[in-house]
Amino acid sequence: MSRQFIYHMRGLSKTYPGGKQVLNNIHLSFYPDAKIGVLGVNGAGKSTLLKIMAGMDKEWTGEAWVAEGARVGYLPQEPKLDETLNVRENVMLGVAPQKAILDRYNELAMNYSDETADEMTN
Repeated sequence: MSRQFIYHMRGLSKTYPGGKQVLNNIHLSFYPDAKIGVLGVNGAGKSTLLKIMAGMDKEWTGEAWVAEGARVGYLPQEPKLDETLNVRENVMLGVAPQKAILDRYNELAMNYSDETADEMTN
C-alpha cells in the first residue's frame, strides 16, 4: 500500500544576505500523523527550517510542498503576548476566530432546538 507524504522537501538551501548559509541541500518527507523533532545548536537553522515549512520564509532554493488540504502552523519561540492581559485572556485572544464560529454554531443550534420544540408542541 502506497502512502502519500503530507510534507516534502527536496534539495532545499537557504543563504542569508551576506552569504551565511544556514540550510544546505535538505531532503525530508513526512507521512500524516508523523511526530518530529528539530534539534541543533543555536544558529543551525531550526527556526528558519520551520518558518520555511510554514510558508513564512519564501526566499530559498529547492523544492518544498505541503499536501493539498493540509496546513502547517508556526508558533514562535518567544510568543508575542499582550502584557496588559492575563494568561487566559491572551489565550482567548489567540482563539477568538474559532470561538466566534463555535459561539455562532451554538446560537444556531439553540434557536433550531427551540423552533423544533415549538413546532412539536403546536
